[in-house]
Amino acid sequence: MPIYEYRCGQCEKTFEATQSVHARTEDTVCPFCNAQDATKLLSSFASTIKGDHKPGFAEMKAYSMLNERMDKFAKLPPIIGKRALPGSDPAPGGENPGN
Repeated sequence: MPIYEYRCGQCEKTFEATQSVHARTEDTVCPFCNAQDATKLLSSFASTIKGDHKPGFAEMKAYSMLNERMDKFAKLPPIIGKRALPGSDPAPGGENPGN
């Protein structure tokens, strides 16, 4: 659960409260004077980044390479004839030209 920082509207003291994300500011009670007149403050936080690159960098690089390749393939002329599959008859209709 996150820690929020508040300032009381009556006694003007600053305090911290560990609350749910869904907790309302109006329901927060000052621990010094028990008033329900708190204002949520904007406070800084600390975080750590582990690893040697940004998350998702490898995926972004792969997609950019794919887009470059697709652009190059789009510039190629269309295939005119179809290749015969291995094991299939080279002549149309399945007839052998030598018979």
